[in-house]
Amino acid sequence: MPCAHVNQIQKVKPSADGCEECLKMGSTWVHLRMCMICGHVGCCDSSRHKHATQHFHTTKHPIMRSVEPGEDWGWCYVDEVELDFA
Repeated sequence: MPCAHVNQIQKVKPSADGCEECLKMGSTWVHLRMCMICGHVGCCDSSRHKHATQHFHTTKHPIMRSVEPGEDWGWCYVDEVELDFA
């Protein structure tokens, strides 16, 4: 099933050099994800606090992408499909 939300993708810049919330609380993360609607950078679901997913639940912004070097995939939380940003 294709993603019905790709039309919401914006040209964004990362909001921080790491997970915004983890940086504020002095915590660490495993991998970083960026919201493709507003640019919020949060930590992945393998990280302790899962801030990227929390951002989705708070804002309902459906699409994120990995900001890890060499990774060009994304995810739609609503349609539960992987996206290719290559």
